[in-house]
Amino acid sequence: MKKNAPSSHAACPCDSGLPYGDCCGPWHAGLAQGVHAPTPEALMRSRYSAYGLGLIDYLLATWHPSTSPGELELPPLKWLGLEVRQTQATGDAGVVEFVARYRESGRGGRMHEISRFVREDGRWLYIDGEQLDPDGGAL
Repeated sequence: MKKNAPSSHAACPCDSGLPYGDCCGPWHAGLAQGVHAPTPEALMRSRYSAYGLGLIDYLLATWHPSTSPGELELPPLKWLGLEVRQTQATGDAGVVEFVARYRESGRGGRMHEISRFVREDGRWLYIDGEQLDPDGGAL
């Protein structure tokens, strides 16, 4: 289910400290015009916001075709916050480590992931992510 996007002046859901209109909003709105997130971190933040806003088309469009599920159903989570721990881009490859907090059925949870991105034709795409346990090791 698609939710209403925040106003362009409201705080961005990705916790960047910027207004939605200066952060993830342009990437969400500009997808149809070929406007894309310029870095792996910007793409990861915009995907986090898209999960919270129910923007399934955006999530699928920014997923690399080799790993995309083709269709997506979002679980009933309320996303509460995002912390980007590390980000790195070398050439056309990028990695972002983050922790996302959520609430599901009244219980809090955390998703700690190292996500991989690739740039093709000047556009960053999500490849996959390695889930980490709370202590930082792979699950």
